[in-house]
Amino acid sequence: MLPGRFGGVNSPIKLNSTNYWRNSPYDWPVPVDIWRWLLSLCHCAAGKISPANMTSTYSGQFKKPNSETVFRIFKYLIYCLLAWNIFLFFKVDLVASAQTFGNKLSWRNIVEAYSATIDTLAWVLLLLLFELETAVVSDQILQGKLKWLFAGIRVVCYFFIIYAFYGYWVKYGLVTDLSLFSVEDICRLVGTDFSYVEDLDEYLPLSGSVCLSMQGQELFRLGDTNIIGTAAATSAAIKLAITDVINAGDWLVIVILLEVEVYLQLKDQLTDRMLFAGKYIKGFFYLILFGAAGYWGWKGDFLEFWDAFLWLVAFIFIELNIFQWHEKVEEAELARSLD
Repeated sequence: MLPGRFGGVNSPIKLNSTNYWRNSPYDWPVPVDIWRWLLSLCHCAAGKISPANMTSTYSGQFKKPNSETVFRIFKYLIYCLLAWNIFLFFKVDLVASAQTFGNKLSWRNIVEAYSATIDTLAWVLLLLLFELETAVVSDQILQGKLKWLFAGIRVVCYFFIIYAFYGYWVKYGLVTDLSLFSVEDICRLVGTDFSYVEDLDEYLPLSGSVCLSMQGQELFRLGDTNIIGTAAATSAAIKLAITDVINAGDWLVIVILLEVEVYLQLKDQLTDRMLFAGKYIKGFFYLILFGAAGYWGWKGDFLEFWDAFLWLVAFIFIELNIFQWHEKVEEAELARSLD
């Protein structure tokens, strides 16, 4: 039997014909063990068990809460909060796209209009795949139909993540496509289709108090839209758009490095030296992400700051998963060499 995350020679976690997953660490103190059920579905897809045996195969005793269980609950709470952010970003994109695209919104530019929503959705799915591969599903069943299913979902996720990255570039192009806007009395535009730049993706209708504050200032128009803004507002939007581009590109680099580590670990080719080098390489890119999160917090963009913070915590969990996975494989191989 090949050593893996869930068992090996002289490992306290064993595998047999009907048990392909961790034992004690995953015994949740809840009436319905969701992860057992999800994992049994994976086993069905892999052809290891029949649907009729799903319940009986994974019935067992639930253990009292311990530090491992509390940690796991906290981890999945973070994942749930990230899933909830999909809805929050959708509300922001919905309002912004109505001002930016208006009646010109179609399926061809929907990713540009809802780049944050689609990006977050794809990342949540990708995060779930990483969690399943590095901490839940064993190497022994991560093959065949299940392996191809994961690969297919991963391809779709990366397609939309890269497309969303393109959407951030398009948004940056929009806020930098500025032209001087001249009007004798800006307050005459109150009640029309014109809106003003409050923040990136936050374009609000002109009101009496706003037009008075903008009176006499140099104004700029975004592309061919009816969105105008002051020099300070458009400059702030440009900086936030640049941060979005850097943040999205940085995450792509990190996730590629993680994919390489997962692939090498599945092939039993990931060495301690590779992990050590990867830690410092990814550490540099994580510092950039911390900088982006700090900038959003400083600018008062709570949603972006909160989302960035949650993603950093979530991928710290994935990093720990990979480290523990590799450590258990090393221990299993050492035990086998001593037999």
